Amino acid sequence: MASKLDGTLFAGQQALTLRAHRQQVLAGNIANADTPHYQARDFDFATALRDALAGRSEGNLNLVTTSERHFQGSADPGMVRLMYRQASQASADGNTVDMDVERAQFAENAIYYEAGMSFLSGKVKTLLAALQP
Repeated sequence: MASKLDGTLFAGQQALTLRAHRQQVLAGNIANADTPHYQARDFDFATALRDALAGRSEGNLNLVTTSERHFQGSADPGMVRLMYRQASQASADGNTVDMDVERAQFAENAIYYEAGMSFLSGKVKTLLAALQP
């Protein structure tokens, strides 16, 4: 039964995890708006979600075990492949952060995150209602 619940909520969980990660990346860009030579970063959300749902996260590393009693696992050094954002206007200090773009992307991502939370909350409530006698 737990595997069916995991399967039902897996896509939403992956989307929320990626949205939270993107929010951190965008917040980092905003925080470094005045840092000389800082290059704004971002990632393609649709590609990252498609890869996560297909089980192809970037850079999974298998962990080495030294005992047969150890659990097999993997380390994920980076959830997604971060790319550099193209500067819309050249900066004298080499910084490529455009605050208007960053604020807009941050707000849009926050709205999508909230929508995803609402969707998952509704799904959980529906599942709980179905389990009631």
